[in-house]
Amino acid sequence: MKTKVSLLVSLLILSLCCIADKGEDLTSKTSQKESIRILCSPEMYKLTSRWTSAYASQESGQQIELVINNDNLINTEEAGLLRFISSNDLYDHDFEKHWQIVVGREIIVPIINSKNPNLDLLLKHGITTEQFAQIFNSSEAQTWESFLPEGKSAPIHLYMVNDETVKIGVSRFVNEINISRKQIKSGDHMEIISAIQNDPNAIGFCKIADIMDARNQSLIDNISLLPIDKNGNRMIDAVENIYSDVPAFMRGVWIGKFPRTLVNKIYAASDARPAVDAEAAFLKWVLIDGQQILNSTGYSLLENSELQSQLDKLTPVNIKLTPQNTFLSPSVIFLITFALLLAFSIFLTAVIRGFRNRTSDSITENELNSIGFDEKKLAIPMGLYFDKTHIWAFMEKDGKVTVGMDDFLQHITGPITRIMLKNQGEQVKKGDILFTIMQQGKHLHLYAPVSGTIKQINESLINHAGYLNTSPFSEGWVYKLEPAGWLKDIQLLIVAGTYKNWISHEMTRVKDFLTMTLKPESLEYAHVVLQDGGTLKDNVLAEFGPEVWEDFQTKFLDIYK
Repeated sequence: MKTKVSLLVSLLILSLCCIADKGEDLTSKTSQKESIRILCSPEMYKLTSRWTSAYASQESGQQIELVINNDNLINTEEAGLLRFISSNDLYDHDFEKHWQIVVGREIIVPIINSKNPNLDLLLKHGITTEQFAQIFNSSEAQTWESFLPEGKSAPIHLYMVNDETVKIGVSRFVNEINISRKQIKSGDHMEIISAIQNDPNAIGFCKIADIMDARNQSLIDNISLLPIDKNGNRMIDAVENIYSDVPAFMRGVWIGKFPRTLVNKIYAASDARPAVDAEAAFLKWVLIDGQQILNSTGYSLLENSELQSQLDKLTPVNIKLTPQNTFLSPSVIFLITFALLLAFSIFLTAVIRGFRNRTSDSITENELNSIGFDEKKLAIPMGLYFDKTHIWAFMEKDGKVTVGMDDFLQHITGPITRIMLKNQGEQVKKGDILFTIMQQGKHLHLYAPVSGTIKQINESLINHAGYLNTSPFSEGWVYKLEPAGWLKDIQLLIVAGTYKNWISHEMTRVKDFLTMTLKPESLEYAHVVLQDGGTLKDNVLAEFGPEVWEDFQTKFLDIYK
């Protein structure tokens, strides 16, 4: 066996050397750099010009033409060109159809003085979106005790950096078109940050790049992020607690735990994946070396895992080793063919021996079930309505609506060990938290697909939460509701036939999510996706900790936030 392996290795090396010799001449012939033409919006010109200048000086001979376009950059007549555009410039709902990668972002953050007399309460409870709106939209000055009953009474002083992106983001966040008021002090970022550092009762909005200490990726002295109570329960829950340090915050922004209205994404986009090697090489540089330019121009770097996911969208530069009308010599073809046949022979022998050494009854039913699952293995009863938060609803003959968790989610989570239920008689609105499933301390919140009053609870789930896994559409039902607005609510639900197609897309999203969350070369990732077709492993989330569950909650279930 060792002799065969040695022979195989020798032949493969010889073959590769022959191919490399053929390829060297071709590489030298294609060494001339192709020119790059880039469109950008006026807003993006400063950053894009910094990128193109730095890249052109580093890559000698690379020609880059940068053109400012005030019109719609997405539906421009100059098809196929690379474009740099921010989400603030997007007015085209068809943007998602174009090839795109995120290359940076502007993040507008609420900040306070680190010596605020109510700092501990603010870090514990945060401020809800509605409270921010009241603070910024009211014609009268507000006080801390209005929002923190246990807080120390003092007037709130408002500050805002005089920057167009900041104004747009805050206006969207507080749902107010014009937030320019006498009570809001405005100025350049250095002036406003300095004022907040000296005002314990200040609340201000600026870009996070304005308050970053670039040397150690932390906040500057005497400035703290003001937590946003995104779910409005007057408490900064574990899933919302992203404000402890800058890395945790940046990751939270990426996975959607921070209000999207305060985030302006920077995209590189084109009609299709860049086919020109020079464009792909430039974009790769932007995602690696070019990230350092972001902070100096008011933008924020991408989180490491996000960087990798964006790099994966770029195809590697392909160099054809065999030009047109040029063929490998017969000797090289013979060597390659012989090496492949030898490798296959060794592999086949090992497989046969493996099967012989394994008894026929050693493959258990559990092993077969753990191989993986796809949409074909899911139970999808006809006649049900499905919500995109993976809850089903069915109207019974008596007019009550039975709801429960779908088969897809139980395959993803694995065994449910506990469920937290609401009380009979409680009223719920569509989009409210309906129940919480738990597995060894990890949990997911699931939302009401319809509005109504809880008339009956499946009390058997209290002691047998596993019914959610074994019989999600029968013994595993959760509530019976008296609906309020059933006909209106079902307009936004999915019928079983359409659900089959939608769940196939959801499978792809889960695979992409795990690819971005985990490193493809890691041991964890190997457990998630099988080699043939990338089939998801059954109970895939069961092997991961609370952090991955929180990310899954944000990406797949928190659609009403």
